[in-house]
Amino acid sequence: MVLAVADGKTNAEAAQVAGRRSDEAVAQVISRFNQDGIAAVERRHGGGPAVTYGPAERERILREFRRPPDRETDGSATWTLALLPRALRNAPDGLPEVSIDTIWRVLREVNVTWQRDRTWCETGRAIRKRKSGVVTVIDPDAEAKKS
Repeated sequence: MVLAVADGKTNAEAAQVAGRRSDEAVAQVISRFNQDGIAAVERRHGGGPAVTYGPAERERILREFRRPPDRETDGSATWTLALLPRALRNAPDGLPEVSIDTIWRVLREVNVTWQRDRTWCETGRAIRKRKSGVVTVIDPDAEAKKS
């Protein structure tokens, strides 16, 4: 939109080029661009509740998930949907109000899913027993099958 207006198109023409219906939206972007520069075209929060957990908190969730649970401290040999949030909430550098939904979303972003047998599984990977030992089989088409 900004480039179309810079090329001399009207706001209505720039909206049409960008696939927008409103020339008012173009005017708002142009106004923001004139005030903030290139930062005006970067994606921003689109509404709803404010984002609570940023990249650092997401990495903290993943770090805790990748750590095998300690049987004595955590009380289990595998992470569960109840145990993982409890461990994150109680850790000194943890997240005191993290929800199960937030953990689930973060893990889904890295292709880890909660299975029916109450275990976590990385999408597209399977552990198989062979005569030669245990191997990890990777499905190269896993991403294509999801969509």
